[in-house]
Amino acid sequence: MRISRSVAAATILCVSAVYATTRPAPSQDVVKVAGDSHRVIFENEHVRVLAVNMKPGQVASMHSHPDNVSYFLTDGKLKITLPDGKTLERNPKAGTAAWSDAVTHEAQNIGTTDFQQVQIELKPPTPRVVPTK
Repeated sequence: MRISRSVAAATILCVSAVYATTRPAPSQDVVKVAGDSHRVIFENEHVRVLAVNMKPGQVASMHSHPDNVSYFLTDGKLKITLPDGKTLERNPKAGTAAWSDAVTHEAQNIGTTDFQQVQIELKPPTPRVVPTK
């Protein structure tokens, strides 16, 4: 039995459309997707430092961070959604710090007050050329 080109093309088109609508969206820079809550306050070749201020109910859409350290300025109650749909609740405390490996997630302030943190994203080391004598 031979399948016509139009049937084969329609099948490939349908499979591609299903894949495109069900796969996770590509990860994006948090400053681009949530510039209303995340802003760069310092950046060089080693780190990028973000000031984070999320109002109650505010969502930072799906985005990625490299390895990073966060210092929490206020207590918080956050709902974290991972690309697979799994959710976690985090309750950071003011005056504490935490390490995070590189991650892709959505974050929502589910608390009743503003949440503030300083987030320090680490950049990969850059090779340095050392002059030889």
